[in-house]
Amino acid sequence: MTRWRPLPDALPREARHLVGQLRTLKDRTGLSLAELARRTAYSKSSWQRYLSGAKQPPRGAVQALCRVAGADHARLLALWDLADQTWPHGAAEPAGPAVDTATPPPGAEYRRWRAAALVSFAVIVVLLAGLLWVLPARSG
Repeated sequence: MTRWRPLPDALPREARHLVGQLRTLKDRTGLSLAELARRTAYSKSSWQRYLSGAKQPPRGAVQALCRVAGADHARLLALWDLADQTWPHGAAEPAGPAVDTATPPPGAEYRRWRAAALVSFAVIVVLLAGLLWVLPARSG
């Protein structure tokens, strides 16, 4: 069983409860942080931040830990929802502009498809130009 450091005093009660439950689940798996990282999409250092209370774990990390531990997703996601409302967003993170990576800006998907279409069109034009340049040279 891992010997955990005390959680930050500034962490609200709901967030403390969530992190405590995550720590219990992690201990129940018997996995090291490195093993947990290998079995989930989150790095060892990310798990260290989540389980120390330094950073709010993403909802997906909670789901991944539940999956690895064979625990009830609904219960822990309900705890995550409660903690999300009270978590000191940005308090434990360095100062800087807040970037929400979970939700892309409006129209981002359209811009991505448009850019891919333009690149594809440019490649086709270059290939056709090269073909037209080579073909007349052979026939003459």
